[in-house]
Amino acid sequence: MNLHENRRKFLKTAAFAGAAASLPARLVPASKKSLLVFTKSSGFEHQVVKRVDGKPSILENTVTELSKKHGFELICSKDGRIFDSADFVRFAGMLFFTTGDLTTEGTDKNPPMSVAGKKKFLDAIHDGKGFVGVHAASDTFHTEPDSMEKGTRYVAYGEKSDPYLRMLGGEFIIHGDNPRLQTTDLIINDPNFPGLEGVTSPIEMNEEWYSLKDFMPDLHVILTIDTSKLKNACYERRSYPGTWARMHGRGRVFYTAIGDRPENWENPFFQNLLAGGIRWTIGEAKASIPANIKSVTPGYADIPPQKSAKP
Repeated sequence: MNLHENRRKFLKTAAFAGAAASLPARLVPASKKSLLVFTKSSGFEHQVVKRVDGKPSILENTVTELSKKHGFELICSKDGRIFDSADFVRFAGMLFFTTGDLTTEGTDKNPPMSVAGKKKFLDAIHDGKGFVGVHAASDTFHTEPDSMEKGTRYVAYGEKSDPYLRMLGGEFIIHGDNPRLQTTDLIINDPNFPGLEGVTSPIEMNEEWYSLKDFMPDLHVILTIDTSKLKNACYERRSYPGTWARMHGRGRVFYTAIGDRPENWENPFFQNLLAGGIRWTIGEAKASIPANIKSVTPGYADIPPQKSAKP
């Protein structure tokens, strides 16, 4: 049985079943970088990460195609025990589309991360593993106390933020409703970032736009969300980062708020951007990422008003 047959068999019998069993060494050849795609939903489970009738999710299918195109290996899992496995060290990087406190079983009932596993995961990034956060990755490990009703989600905690969010570079507050999906412009702040070559700014997209807070001051902002075209109270703020890169110790971190709409996973612009982020985080692409958050998004620290949506 060759490598690809081994890999397909493993994905069907383990990863797509959510297992975190020991990964056979032959699945991750030394000649290729490997990516862990982790999609556990301890909070809300998005459509793009749901497995229907045991079939791979929309996200898993898309990233699998990107791996074929760009020459990296991947394993998909929803099982938090993978971070305690001996094989965790094999991964060059991780991609998260997750929600909630991943140390709890939560919504999808898949095994959670252990507290030690969370620390091992964060230490691994600090020591050099890459990290890609997509959309709801910023809706993960909210800083406690976390309550929309009491308004604590609107508090900027700064250095007191959960260490996961400090690593990521920002935290989800809320998204608009009525309408939930809106069309606006993405301003390209770094047209030289991998995957954006030849793209003309701005890019118009329809998405569920996250209003975010607690941005790390060292962010290299790649795309800015133009709030002037958005309705709802949560966008009553100046334009803010929507895609960025930063270093966490020796680890490369990339985040994009795009990714809620299933249709956008078929969008060439988003696919190229995501592939660029993956390739950069695992060391397969180069980028210059000086901090630019204060110059390109001077209103980055704005907190939107906590009130009902506009009619």
